[in-house]
Amino acid sequence: MKQLQCRVSACEQLTSMVYRVILELPEALSIPAGSYLQVVMSEQDKRPFSIATAAGLQQQLELHIGALPDNPYAYQVIEQARQQGYVTIEAPLGEAWWRSDSERPLILVAGGTGFSYTWSILQSYLAAAKPAPISLYWGVRSEGDLYENQRLQQLSEQYANFCYYPVVEHPSEHWHGAQGLVHLAVLSEQTDLAEADVYVAGRFAMVRVVRDSFHAQGLPLSQLYGDALAYL
Repeated sequence: MKQLQCRVSACEQLTSMVYRVILELPEALSIPAGSYLQVVMSEQDKRPFSIATAAGLQQQLELHIGALPDNPYAYQVIEQARQQGYVTIEAPLGEAWWRSDSERPLILVAGGTGFSYTWSILQSYLAAAKPAPISLYWGVRSEGDLYENQRLQQLSEQYANFCYYPVVEHPSEHWHGAQGLVHLAVLSEQTDLAEADVYVAGRFAMVRVVRDSFHAQGLPLSQLYGDALAYL
């Protein structure tokens, strides 16, 4: 883990509240799939964000940050990225990185911008040409929050072992996909959780429900990964 000052090469708005931030590193770092970084506002104030970039030796990192003006914790990071053009980070961090030596099927469960964590793992998994099935369940409030929906649909058509399930909690009348809570969508589709590795990211309340409900349905806790689990 290193502390590095990074140039912000892009800070673009993907939705009304989600930003894609691209950081240029002063030196290449070896990034595990599913790791995170901390933006250093001060030595006493370090703010974690998942890294969306695939595994490997990387000179550039991608973040997906959900931020509104009434949420200073994230919005101040966006303001600094825009106004100063740089941020200081500590990376890589985390214990919930993808266990690439496992041969079990993968189930990725994301809530909102927790997608960035699962996106890192998904890209790395597909690049490694693993044969086991991989499924991504992405839960959001409205269909407009599915900011990578088209790309994920294209990947699901390109890779026979990848299944993509967008789940919308409050859909419009035009939505024809899965509705409701993302963990219930997983439970309705996956019949044998004991045979899978599950990676989860999202709000703590969602991660807690996933842990408890999936374990009750036979998932060993040793096969469940997510950095939020250390705080639950």
